[in-house]
This record gives sequence, C-alpha cells and structure tokens, in this order.
Amino acid sequence: MGIIRVGSRGTSRRVAEREDENWAGAAYKKYQEAKKAESKDKYISVGRGTGTIKFGDIPSTPTKSTKGLWVSSGRGTGRRKI
Repeated sequence: MGIIRVGSRGTSRRVAEREDENWAGAAYKKYQEAKKAESKDKYISVGRGTGTIKFGDIPSTPTKSTKGLWVSSGRGTGRRKI
C-alpha cells in the first residue's frame, strides 16, 4: 500500500511507495556515515572555493546531549527546560 505525498504548496498529490525514512536520531546518523563512506574519495572545495580536500578527511562531529538546555516556545516568549 502506498502513502499520499503532498507537493507544490499543497496543490498536488501523488501516491508513493512506503519505505523506511528516518530523518532523525541514530538511524539518520548511520545513514550519513554510509553516504560519507561512499563519497570518501571525492574532492570538495573549501575556503571560498580556493582550496580542495577529500571528503573522507573531514572528521564527523559527535552527537551531543541536549539535557538541561532551554527550548523556546510560542513566538519566542515562552521557554521550558528539557
């Protein structure tokens, strides 16, 4: 069974096949690492386009805990602690 996807500011609809889409958390981090491993030998431009380095030479940033941080709510007028 497919799922309905809405596009173009809500004016078009299409039926797409359901697939595992994880765009947050540890599953997405694993997906990012796999994509990075595939592209490790490609060059990217850095420094306003004046230099190049291999994509595999960039270190991955560790995931930090958000415990104890404040999150704003509403229009920025309220806040709560995580």
